[in-house]
Amino acid sequence: MPMLSGIKVIELTNMITGPLCGMMLADLGAEVIKVENPKGGDLFRSWRGGTYSAQFGAYNRNKRSITLNIRSEAGADILRKLIDDADILLQNFRPGVMDRLGFARDDLMARNPKLIHCSISGFGEDGPYRDRPAYDAVAQALSGVSSLFVDPEEPQFTGPTVADNATGFYAVYGILGALFERERTGKARYLDINMLESGIAFIPDPFANMSNSGITPGPTVRVQASQSFALKCGDGKLLAIHLSIQEKFWKGAVAAFECPELLEDPRFAERAGRMENYMALKEAFQNAAASQPRAYWLPRLDAEDAPFSPILTLDETMMDPQVQHLDTFYQASHPSEGDLTLIRRPVHIDGSRDDQPLAPPPTLGEHSEEILEELGYSEKIASLREDNVI
Repeated sequence: MPMLSGIKVIELTNMITGPLCGMMLADLGAEVIKVENPKGGDLFRSWRGGTYSAQFGAYNRNKRSITLNIRSEAGADILRKLIDDADILLQNFRPGVMDRLGFARDDLMARNPKLIHCSISGFGEDGPYRDRPAYDAVAQALSGVSSLFVDPEEPQFTGPTVADNATGFYAVYGILGALFERERTGKARYLDINMLESGIAFIPDPFANMSNSGITPGPTVRVQASQSFALKCGDGKLLAIHLSIQEKFWKGAVAAFECPELLEDPRFAERAGRMENYMALKEAFQNAAASQPRAYWLPRLDAEDAPFSPILTLDETMMDPQVQHLDTFYQASHPSEGDLTLIRRPVHIDGSRDDQPLAPPPTLGEHSEEILEELGYSEKIASLREDNVI
């Protein structure tokens, strides 16, 4: 039986932070009912047109979808019935929106004393930025994350979302703690998670270095200390090594790259010197790597037990032997949307993931009638549809 079997989650969220949290709970067996606006649903649905984008699918497997106009009296009543029977309410409206819609925190928890209410926002429920809109780039920038990636001379955002995903992870962390406490004491909690603090909490090292060691933060501070190098091989393919703190990894990389003279260079004799002369050492490793194709270096690095990896594209990652062995990706089929490639959760329980549900993401309102019937609305479904409630 899945760990969260029997736990019911009502999800009122859009985009990434809340949907990721809901999906992670669903992957552990929770029943997640996604409540969506009849006019388009989750904003991520139409990211590249239509109502079933790949972006939406990435964060919404294993859920059921009901459409509800919660601004209508009938829709609000249905939502209250859903929440009355829920263990968790998950929402990522801006602060104050739930109150204006008639779903004040105290009222909901008075109706359902076992309810764990998790609210996700950009900046928190009070303070000067409380009412601002927030997305990943905003939270990355304000939390300091972007300063560690963006070149101030040629500023350009790149790569995947960071603050969004971190916020989803911290929301799950809070919810699981609250569930455990409720199990022990019977007390339910209200949880407030924001993207700004999630971004800050996700990078404790740079703040600690700056505040406690007087180290000026910057894009290469971590890689200098961790001795991480990205190198281009003779065939143009890329390679990563991460030598960390152990002397054997430094010596192993030197042996693998066939440059023993580096061991005699006084600049690199000690780890502190290798950190201080990071760019010079990178240049030396780069010159060595460029002399042969990547396929030449991989077995040599492996033989020397140096921490390494080819830098793979996403399609190459999917075909990597270790990824294939782990069975990380799986195929799901939706009756109307066809076949999808999705990702298994990275948590193995007692060596298995057989407990993980593998349902495809739902279409907009796919389960509306099913859920309404469970609530006792069988005779009213037609009128609810006619009145644009669902």
